Amino acid sequence: MGDALASTQWGEPRSRTVTWHDPSKPAALSQTMSGLDYLQALAAGTIPAPPIVGLIDAQLASVDSGTAVFTLEPNESHFNPIGAVHGGIICTLLDSAAGCAVHSTLPRGTGYTSIEIKVNFMRGVTLESGRLTARGWVKKPGRRVAFAEAEITDESGKTVATASSALLVFDIPS
Repeated sequence: MGDALASTQWGEPRSRTVTWHDPSKPAALSQTMSGLDYLQALAAGTIPAPPIVGLIDAQLASVDSGTAVFTLEPNESHFNPIGAVHGGIICTLLDSAAGCAVHSTLPRGTGYTSIEIKVNFMRGVTLESGRLTARGWVKKPGRRVAFAEAEITDESGKTVATASSALLVFDIPS
């Protein structure tokens, strides 16, 4: 197998470098701020983004109470074996938008985690899809469980995927 990969038929290998800051420091800071204040600081770049954002090369574009918007420019590092963006990238983007929409409604000292997500893939995503925009919004806030939805559109405004999500809401021990 090693000889096959060394063949010139595959071209030169490509690479991408991912860097991040120690995620425990921003996570600790999140305990001192409301969800909305924390996420607005992330979007403004005054708090470093969590590693997953850099790993998939997404950006938190905007956040308001009950809504969050992420963007992602598809690239080859997102591809599955048939040359389209992997569904896991799409699901991660939907989960992030829905989760951050809920996070934006939470008071200081409160956390959340996804407990269920249902994704509908409506069209394939390729480099030609252009910049993706993922919008998440809260359908029903809750003290124990919150419900959110999210949608991804491509650069032409076509919906590529939707999601509905349930998220567990909990107090974070100090």
